[in-house]
Amino acid sequence: MKKRAFLLFFGLLILAAVVPGEDLIRIESSVSPLRLVRGQEGRVILKVAVKSGIAINPQPSFIVEFDASPDLVFPKNFFTAPDLNIPVIEESGKERLDLRKPFEIPFTVSGKAGRGVHRLEGRVKYFAISAKGGYCYKGSEKFVVTFSTRLAVPLPKTTGN
Repeated sequence: MKKRAFLLFFGLLILAAVVPGEDLIRIESSVSPLRLVRGQEGRVILKVAVKSGIAINPQPSFIVEFDASPDLVFPKNFFTAPDLNIPVIEESGKERLDLRKPFEIPFTVSGKAGRGVHRLEGRVKYFAISAKGGYCYKGSEKFVVTFSTRLAVPLPKTTGN
């Protein structure tokens, strides 16, 4: 009985080492500009770092989606790699997404957005492949950005004459 329990534990340990975790990609996210007013356009900027030896396959789709936010209006509910103009490159006869450069997703601040600091959450869904490990992994990674809104456009500074 102890031998079976040991073998089961050892098997689970090996399985955990073989199956990739959620650390295959890392997402750095920001909003530009950081301070916004109602009706102003802005951009969510995402930089995706991929773990060494891993490639992100363009098919099935690489998708960026955001949780519902009453403060921001996006042109679509989700964005794919072609929507974001992420290039596809070929290495060793296999296609992968070229994620070396950050990409931007436009939005408009809602006319009903309240004043203050806001939090926007989203996720990137991807399909990773490992040439060395010989596995494929369908995963998702969450990200969060914060931004602030003002109710009105600030008045320009005037110089005294």
